[in-house]
Amino acid sequence: MQIYISEEAIVADIQDKFNKLYPFLKLEFFCRPQMLGMYSLKDKLSPDTPIEKVRMYHSFGWLDVSDDRTAAAVEHDCSSLFGLCVHILPASGSNWDNAADSDNRTLEELNTGALHA
Repeated sequence: MQIYISEEAIVADIQDKFNKLYPFLKLEFFCRPQMLGMYSLKDKLSPDTPIEKVRMYHSFGWLDVSDDRTAAAVEHDCSSLFGLCVHILPASGSNWDNAADSDNRTLEELNTGALHA
């Protein structure tokens, strides 16, 4: 499974595609890398933010979001391939769990675990 990151995309386009694949996970975008393992809500990007305004590398292409990939691998690819700061959050009840230690779990494990939370 892949998501195309285009020059014309906005944050919401990518979030919507990701959410269709993983309805119990959230892909959040931030204007700067995380500090001490946590992202600050003040650095969270609005869904209507154009990707071209926030990425550090002006490249476009496919992001591999296969269910056997870890959250850390997808987050790393966003950073290294596209210059985007993202974090994948699992659902926790009706909230999103920013404190969850989810980096080494696969997207399928996270999505399934959040479904049963």
